[in-house]
Amino acid sequence: MSATAIGMLLLIGLLAGVLSGFVGVGGGIIMVPALVWLMGYEQHQAQGTSLAVLVLPVVAVAAWNYHRQYPLDLRAVGLIAVAFVVGGYLGSRMALSLPTDIVKRVFGLLMLAASMKLIFGK
Repeated sequence: MSATAIGMLLLIGLLAGVLSGFVGVGGGIIMVPALVWLMGYEQHQAQGTSLAVLVLPVVAVAAWNYHRQYPLDLRAVGLIAVAFVVGGYLGSRMALSLPTDIVKRVFGLLMLAASMKLIFGK
């Protein structure tokens, strides 16, 4: 891997981490487009990479910081986590069964809908 690629990946990770911690969005909203556009990853590869990256940092650092100041409802965390694991499995199986261009469009539409809600919603 070239020094430029290493630098770009570190920058993508830093920006995704800062925005994830700052506004609570999943880092994937930053990482996936950046990996596709800047690094030339295929959509499926970018999504898988993003999911693998998020496991440790989100759990170990960001959630702990929030928990120290605003105690989390650990029961809710557990329930959501169980459903999230099942949903993650099902969603990844669905994504892998579809052509890349369809997955890209679905991802883009979800980002657009979330953006519109944040900008214009109450």
